[in-house]
Amino acid sequence: MDVRRVKDYLYWLYYQYQLVTCSYVLEPWEQSMFHTITVTVLAMVAYTAYVFVPIHVRLALEFFSQIFGPRAEGA
Repeated sequence: MDVRRVKDYLYWLYYQYQLVTCSYVLEPWEQSMFHTITVTVLAMVAYTAYVFVPIHVRLALEFFSQIFGPRAEGA
């Protein structure tokens, strides 16, 4: 894969991010603060999903396995 194409593609993605968030109209110091807050929030969401989603999925599977699990004998 061509390094130039990858670099152009990453630049295009960053440009799309700036257009969607309208951060291209901010001053440089405001952009850095905005990007820092955005990255921090996304990192916290990813960590929370990594820690808590498996627990909730396991609990949901246990709950539904009790409801739809093996029927009582003699039924």
